[in-house]
Amino acid sequence: MLHLYNSLSRTREPLQTIEPGVVRLYVCGITVYDYCHLGHARFLIVFDMFVRFLRSQGWQVRYVRNVTDIDDKIIKRAADTGVDASEIAARFTTAMSEDEAALGLVAPDVEPKATAHIDDIIAMIQALLDKGAAYVGDNGDVYYDVSTFARYGALSGRDTSELRAGARIAVNESKDDPLDFVLWKPAKDGEPAWDAPWGAGRPGWHIECSAMSTCCLGQTFDIHGGGLDLQFPHHENEIAQSEAATGKPYVGLWMHNGFVTVDDEKMSKSLGNFLTVRDVLADYDAEAIRYFVLATHYRSPLAYNGPAMDAAGNALSRLYTTLRDAPHGGDARAEALADDRARFFAAMHDDLNTPGAIAVLFDLARRANRSGDEKTRADIADLMRELGATVGLLGQEPQAFLQGGGQDESALSAATIETMLESRRDARRNKDFATADRIRDELTAAGITLEDSADGTKWRRD
Repeated sequence: MLHLYNSLSRTREPLQTIEPGVVRLYVCGITVYDYCHLGHARFLIVFDMFVRFLRSQGWQVRYVRNVTDIDDKIIKRAADTGVDASEIAARFTTAMSEDEAALGLVAPDVEPKATAHIDDIIAMIQALLDKGAAYVGDNGDVYYDVSTFARYGALSGRDTSELRAGARIAVNESKDDPLDFVLWKPAKDGEPAWDAPWGAGRPGWHIECSAMSTCCLGQTFDIHGGGLDLQFPHHENEIAQSEAATGKPYVGLWMHNGFVTVDDEKMSKSLGNFLTVRDVLADYDAEAIRYFVLATHYRSPLAYNGPAMDAAGNALSRLYTTLRDAPHGGDARAEALADDRARFFAAMHDDLNTPGAIAVLFDLARRANRSGDEKTRADIADLMRELGATVGLLGQEPQAFLQGGGQDESALSAATIETMLESRRDARRNKDFATADRIRDELTAAGITLEDSADGTKWRRD
């Protein structure tokens, strides 16, 4: 049985859903005011892996991932560039979709946008006002009253008295309590606005996800996911306002992936230490990025640097080299491979232990490489493909991966490499070994590894 770490209970729990065999999953998506960075890529890949694995095991998954297309950051970007906020949101929503396609992600079943759910947001805020869990401040903001929710802080493990002691109210705020958070903001000149019973304006960030998730998945659903940075205050606030509005439990299990770090700091736009997905894809194959992410457990910090990415690409190349050299027509269900299959799924069922599962793939590759039996190698290769597919790995044609790479326009093309290899073959036939060695050195310097054998020369990108 699949066990997952629940951030709310702080324990591993067996996956139990409201409807047997069906997982209703909501993941907090991207605020579309700039290009996606590698921190975004991590949560996108982690939950893509999760959805793929669930479906491979027979679960029916309703995967909802929102788009935040109205937010302070979008409005600021619009003001800074002199462009309408809706145009900024549309531009970067398109860019986000392009990046997700380039990463090879499965599309969510539903991708709600905040601006398409304004009526649902207003209805939820009105319910909170009616129940006395929200109030309109002197400045026209609508605030959630944290004091009305006794379990506030349970998800993040924070004590409200300590939070309150460390907080302060800005001069221009009209909150009753430092912990109260905004549900609706009155309109300012030139900003997007929608009519509401308490005045024209726009929603706060937290209420958007509560309205979209419950609209798409019901007032109580199975799993809510997102990055660890969202645990407090965003997800904490979602719980408080959702349960106050509906009177029902909000989510059964909370999943949070760890940060991506650069020089021991979280990767973020605010720190200026981020690489966009497009930056990384210029140098590395999308599957190498996926491998890099999955080679570390999803809840652990992930340290990004060039050598680590190079190591990920090389490791994945070793697996693909095994698949390239193995015969076809194997049987992944061969009895001799039953223990390997069991070890892979034991790792995955233990809170999605992808590093442990990947280790099984390497054990299989080593056995295939050492075996002199063609059927054994074919069976192992077939199992490697089947297991890899459950997490989105090893789905490419091996030679295509090995000869592919990133989108760097300065890299040698396959046609150029083949022409150089033909020249090298001619030089070797003419016993001009100096020229043959020079060509090999040029290819090596360009990141191309040659593998000479009795069957000819194969090449791959490093």
